[in-house]
Amino acid sequence: MLLTPKRWKYRKPIIKSLTGKSARWTTVAFWDYGLKATTSAYISNKQIESARKVIVRSIKKVGKIWIRIFPDTPFTKKGLEMPMGTGKGDVDIYTAPVRKWKVLFEVSGLNAAEAHEVLIKASKKLPVKARVVAKGEIR
Repeated sequence: MLLTPKRWKYRKPIIKSLTGKSARWTTVAFWDYGLKATTSAYISNKQIESARKVIVRSIKKVGKIWIRIFPDTPFTKKGLEMPMGTGKGDVDIYTAPVRKWKVLFEVSGLNAAEAHEVLIKASKKLPVKARVVAKGEIR
């Protein structure tokens, strides 16, 4: 099941460019190892779900996973062959704005080599470059 918000305040917001670094969620807080973004982008709910599936398939029933991002920004798209001037399109997908240095996923219950391998597999499903960090690392 894809992540979508239950309610929203504004249905069709203006999408801003993602410049600068993340001010929050830059360290591994809950588990042992995390996947930290090194570039900025909008990540769709489908991409988050595909990365989650890769992690769950790899850690089996041994480890735990924590998703630190949520797609709460709607992206609109106009229908095919719509003329100009017919207003803004309908909501197509929901995305999570990710600035660089934000921790995206965290895993626990694995050793360092396994966690590194699992999180690198998951990072290949995402549109951002990412690196694996351990708890207590600053960069």
